[in-house]
Amino acid sequence: MPTFKLDEREIPFEKGETIIQAAHRAGIDIPHYCWHPGLSVAANCRMCLVEIEPPPGRPAMMLDVLEWDADAQDYVPQKKPKLQPACQFQAGEGMVVHSEGSKNVKEARRAVQEMLLLNHPVDCPICDQAGECRLQDYWLEHQGSKKRMKDEPVHKPKAVVFGPTIVYDAERCIVCTRCIRFCDEVAGDSVLDLRERGNLNEVVLAPGRELDHDYTLMTEYVCPVGALTAVDFRFKARVWFLRSARTVCVGCATGCNAFLDFDPRDQKVYRHRPRENPDVNKYWMCDEGMLSYSRVHENRVLRAEIDGQTIEFERGLKKAAKLFKSADPDRTAIVLSAQHSNEDNFAMLVLARDYIGSGNVFVNGRPGGDSDEILRDADKNPNARGVVGLCTSAPPAPFKELATALAAGKFTHVLALGSDASDPDEVAAFEDCENLVLLTSHRGPLAAHADALLPACTWAEADGTFVNRTGIAQESERAIFPHGDSLPAWKLIAAFGRALGHSFGWTKLRHVRAAMAPDPGAEVAADAEAQSGAPA
Repeated sequence: MPTFKLDEREIPFEKGETIIQAAHRAGIDIPHYCWHPGLSVAANCRMCLVEIEPPPGRPAMMLDVLEWDADAQDYVPQKKPKLQPACQFQAGEGMVVHSEGSKNVKEARRAVQEMLLLNHPVDCPICDQAGECRLQDYWLEHQGSKKRMKDEPVHKPKAVVFGPTIVYDAERCIVCTRCIRFCDEVAGDSVLDLRERGNLNEVVLAPGRELDHDYTLMTEYVCPVGALTAVDFRFKARVWFLRSARTVCVGCATGCNAFLDFDPRDQKVYRHRPRENPDVNKYWMCDEGMLSYSRVHENRVLRAEIDGQTIEFERGLKKAAKLFKSADPDRTAIVLSAQHSNEDNFAMLVLARDYIGSGNVFVNGRPGGDSDEILRDADKNPNARGVVGLCTSAPPAPFKELATALAAGKFTHVLALGSDASDPDEVAAFEDCENLVLLTSHRGPLAAHADALLPACTWAEADGTFVNRTGIAQESERAIFPHGDSLPAWKLIAAFGRALGHSFGWTKLRHVRAAMAPDPGAEVAADAEAQSGAPA
């Protein structure tokens, strides 16, 4: 692979890559505002300027400039090399590029940073971007001087409602055009544009339109400063108090890689944002996925319930198990969940087939919905393919077949993971079920007919593996501790199995994973993984 030299470091690059692309792939940050690896090149912020040495035998391109001479107390003519935007200039074999090591580059970046802040309001204490704003970061790194302009700054519209999810502050905008390019190139909805010129520039909506497509929060997320703010997150948390877990979005079968941001002080989740994965979601997430974090706290089952009455967990577990003590395996139905992880569903399968002795396995999940050709899938379950893959002997039967069988009186006992229903119209069939036990995190459609509810964790409260629509298995990390009496579903299933009198020995997630891949080294590998600091 060809290479070029960036500040004395050899950087490999592929044909057609720009300097900033190659540097980004090598883990080197060349300061930038307008460039984004998933968008076209605008080269309008000029923050990524670099100095490129000319090839041997070719003179450098020089510019005539005026520079202040403190001794002469006047501007004197000088010559400086013409700097190039790293986001636009293609890398070449043997090229020598100076970034942090060039005095000319440092001066240029300092000037660009000062220009961007001339009219920028100093409202960092109330700005949601504070703590992760590039203007703040680059001021410390490349400017670090007080504002010299004493004139009144240019004032622009503030708190402009762009749509149901986004508010715009034109005074904070640096006109990088990322939001415009994202709408045009990714979302496919040219709803934003620029008006006026120079320091009067501002982003505006197309006449008669709102910013209301399915990727509005992503439009806000690509903004490098605090110009675009999300109504959902606005004024709710400070980012320096938040911690992040590497999770998988459970909004649909795409399985977008994400960060789940939470406050460890109150164990509350505040936002969902994309995590780069070129094979799954690239750099993006849809609004539905970015807002799916709210399900962590909404409509939860946090205590055991028997016949609608809250009960102490251990008593509830024993009473729920008692309902299944004399169950006929042939008349017992087991329901897996496309909302839960592979580990949770595997535990339920083991309980059903190896201990209860029932082969009547079904699968439930959330109903389907809208889709598009960008990310959104019609299957609103993150692990439907994973559930099918676990059932190696026979695929699980659809939920509607269970409803039909219940209406015909075929089953007397149903043990279900989750309380979702792929077809809410078929839930009424569970009303006549004599013994319905749900191990669930949420109070879904089936909960109203349950004889017993046992609280399970959400994906945010437990480690787990999900298989997306293309068959990629992805691990999701635990973010917050389990709320209430909830347990990871695999652990809750093991406890239920023990309450039935079976010898479930699983106490750690690595035990479940070792059982899922039974080979001589599985247990050893699981132990090594736990000791290395990986989720156990």
